[in-house]
Amino acid sequence: MKSILIIDDEREICESIKMILEYENYYVDYTTDAIEGMSKLEYGEFSTLLLDINMPDKNGFEILNWIKEKEIDIKTIVISAHSSIENAVKATKLGAFDFLEKPIDRDKLLISVRNASNQISLLKENKKLKTELLTTNKIIGNSSAIQNILETISRVAKTDARILITGENGTGKELVAQEIHRQSSRSKKELVEVNCAAIPHELIESELFGHEKGSFTGAIKQRIGKFELADGGNLFLDEIGDMSLQAQAKVLRAIEEGKIERVGGSSKIDVDVRIISATNKNLLQEIEKGNFREDLFHRLNVIPIHIPPLRERKEDIPILVEHFSKLICEKNKFPLKVFSPSAIKALQSFSWKGNIRELRNVVERIVIMSPKNEITEKDVNTFYSGGTTITDDLFDVSNSFQEFKEKAEKAFIIKQLNANGWNMSKTAELLGIQRSHLYNKLKKYQIEKE
Repeated sequence: MKSILIIDDEREICESIKMILEYENYYVDYTTDAIEGMSKLEYGEFSTLLLDINMPDKNGFEILNWIKEKEIDIKTIVISAHSSIENAVKATKLGAFDFLEKPIDRDKLLISVRNASNQISLLKENKKLKTELLTTNKIIGNSSAIQNILETISRVAKTDARILITGENGTGKELVAQEIHRQSSRSKKELVEVNCAAIPHELIESELFGHEKGSFTGAIKQRIGKFELADGGNLFLDEIGDMSLQAQAKVLRAIEEGKIERVGGSSKIDVDVRIISATNKNLLQEIEKGNFREDLFHRLNVIPIHIPPLRERKEDIPILVEHFSKLICEKNKFPLKVFSPSAIKALQSFSWKGNIRELRNVVERIVIMSPKNEITEKDVNTFYSGGTTITDDLFDVSNSFQEFKEKAEKAFIIKQLNANGWNMSKTAELLGIQRSHLYNKLKKYQIEKE
């Protein structure tokens, strides 16, 4: 039930509004004392505030200003017998959601309260999702390499220095960019992201700088580019090594001048943007090949951050596995599953060409497929073999259709046995065979319980 607070020095007004809203299943509290109302706001949980302007102790504008300073998540509807454009504008500037004139019209009140309550619910849900995202997408690792990266981030994030993040696919370049943004003085604005490799070369300039209506075929209306959207904030150019030379020249000019020009436009637009870029390519080699501008490289590479591949920091694997396992179990409502020391050792023996992204996918596969709460080395080897799944292994090793069928049958029997806690009767029933037939299969394929 959504909670409403009324602060108005006229008790009759409070009682009248309370009766209307409670009939619509809102929980309503009220006070005729402004100071008491501020205390209720500070320590209570309300979605919407109905606030009078003219009160003896503190007026509504003072309370609105106080709410803004305290950063209280609430939507305020100002109610006043002294309505004027000046008061409405002043209230709006202080963050009021709506302005209603006394005597209160019932229908207008209900519409305004419903809209305010719905909006604050969306804002709170958004904040919750952001918190969950920060918990999920955080930089994990005990290695000296990760600790050095975190130290560098804390040192440079609050500056406006441009940062170039390098590393193989799956190492977590985007996470580093997000952490820089989170700690930066520009974090009040959303981080604007552009994947340069995912946008066709002919559209990258429009994506970055926007375009005017009619500037090219298909430009049916004006479009604001990412540089303008990121004005006052951070712009993350991911996979910048894949950007066309023409677009590179425009990015360089935007950095040097602090101005951009939309495609098809003639006027310069001021932009205050801090650029964070990332690439999995060796840009020095790309410069030698003529694929990347050296002057742009030096502009972007003010603060270099290199993320080493997972195979060079295998001491991070235990904490990463624990983190991913916990997240996956919570997401799927599984009991917490723990990887045994031998399972961790097995995971550390692989090369992880896909780095952390590959590790997370493998952990998710093992957690979902294994019926046990303790993951063993055998589970790891059953569902992963250094870059191939058990299905890949079937195709790679099997040289004949008969061999493929036998290997597939063995894998399926093992999966069903694990899923049913090695209960022979139940497994045989699910497989549609007799128990004696199942025992023959175990003997044929040398399947033994661990």
